[in-house]
Amino acid sequence: MRRTTALTATVCAALSFATPVLAHTTLARGTLAARPVTITSLDPAGVRKALDKAGFPSGSVRYGTTLYKLRYHTVDPHGRPTTASGLLVLPIGGTRHPRLVSFAHGTLSYRRDAPSQGNKYPGAPAVTFAASGYAAVAPDYLGLGEGPGGHPYMDLPSETTASLDMLRAARHVLLAHGRSPSRDVLVTGFSQGALAALGLARELQYGADPHFGLRAVAPVSGPYAIREAEVPAMLAEKQIPPKQVVAYTSYLLVAWNRLHHLYRSPADIFRAPYATRVDRLFDGDTPGNQMLAALPDDLEHLLTPQGFALLRHPNHPLAKAMAGSDAICSGWRPKAPIRLFYANNDEQVVNANTDRCTTAFNLRPVLLPPHLFQGSIHLGTEVTGTTAALSWFSSLT
Repeated sequence: MRRTTALTATVCAALSFATPVLAHTTLARGTLAARPVTITSLDPAGVRKALDKAGFPSGSVRYGTTLYKLRYHTVDPHGRPTTASGLLVLPIGGTRHPRLVSFAHGTLSYRRDAPSQGNKYPGAPAVTFAASGYAAVAPDYLGLGEGPGGHPYMDLPSETTASLDMLRAARHVLLAHGRSPSRDVLVTGFSQGALAALGLARELQYGADPHFGLRAVAPVSGPYAIREAEVPAMLAEKQIPPKQVVAYTSYLLVAWNRLHHLYRSPADIFRAPYATRVDRLFDGDTPGNQMLAALPDDLEHLLTPQGFALLRHPNHPLAKAMAGSDAICSGWRPKAPIRLFYANNDEQVVNANTDRCTTAFNLRPVLLPPHLFQGSIHLGTEVTGTTAALSWFSSLT
C-alpha cells in the first residue's frame, strides 16, 4: 500500500531462481541499463523532515542520504530479457563496507508511485535504513517505475528475480562509489513485499548469487496464504472492507489472467460496465484514485456468478498459481534468523496469513504495537514494522 494514491490508502497483497526457463537466458542480469540518476541528497535535518512528512519516525537518523534511481537488466515472468527500475539509498559518510538492506514495497497499481519515482512515502523505509548507515535498495518490481509493460501483480517468481537483480545492480553502483558492500543481506518487505522478501530470502539461502548471502529476514504483514486465508476472508462479509476487496480481486484476476489464462473474456468474470475497463485500470498508467473511482463498491456489482465460482472453486490455472504463491512458507526453512511481524486485527491482510506461515516455520510471530496510518491498521504496520526491523537488524552482529 502506498500513501500516494487512493489505491494504497485503501488497498494492500514460488519458484526457484534456477528454473529451466531462467537458466537458459544469456542476459547479464543485474547490470545497469542506464547511468544511475541522482534523485536528491539530504543532510540529516533534511532526512528527518522528509521522514516526518511521510509519517515515519525520524529518531534513528544518523546520516544524510543520497537517493538514486537505477535501471537494470532482468527477466520477465517467462524468462525473457527486460528491464526494471528501483531505488538505491546510500548514507552520506559512514563505512566503506555498508551492510545491504533490501526492502520490498506493498501493493501499487500506478507506475509513478514506485519507490524510484521520488515520492517520499514509497521510499521512506529505504531512507530510514540508509539514514542509519545501511545501503538500502527498494525494487520497483516489473512494470512499475520505469519498467515496460504491466505489473505482474503478486507473481512471486518475478518479484524474486527483480529483487535479486536489483541487489546486483546496487552492488555495481556501490563499487563504482568506492564502497564494497557486505556479502550478507538483510531482507524485509511489507504486505505484497513481505511475500517478495521471503522469495528473495529463499533464493539467497540457496546460493542464487555468489556475492550475496542471507543474514536475516523480517517480513511484515504478508499475504502468505492466498487460497487458505486471504481469498476466504475477501469472500466473507465484514472481514475486509468491500472496496478494498474489489480492488484486490480485480488486480489479482487481471494480472494473473495475463500470466495464467484464467478466463477467455473479461465479460465471463466481470459484470458490465467493468468488464470493458478492468484491463485498462490495471495497465500501470491509471492513477490509483481514478482506478478506484471506476470500480464498484462491492463484489456483488463486480463479479458475475462465474467470477464468484472461480474464486470459490479455482480452476486448474488459478489453483496452481495460488499454490505456487502459498508454497513460500512450506518446503524450506530459513537458516538465517527470521521474524514475521504483524498486528492484531489487520483489516486488509488477515492475521490467518501470518498464523499459517509461522506454524509452517515453527516460529512465534512478533506482534507490533498498534498504530493507525491514514486510519488503517494494515498501513500502520509498514511504519512500525520498518522501525522494528531496523532495531532488530541493528542488534545482529
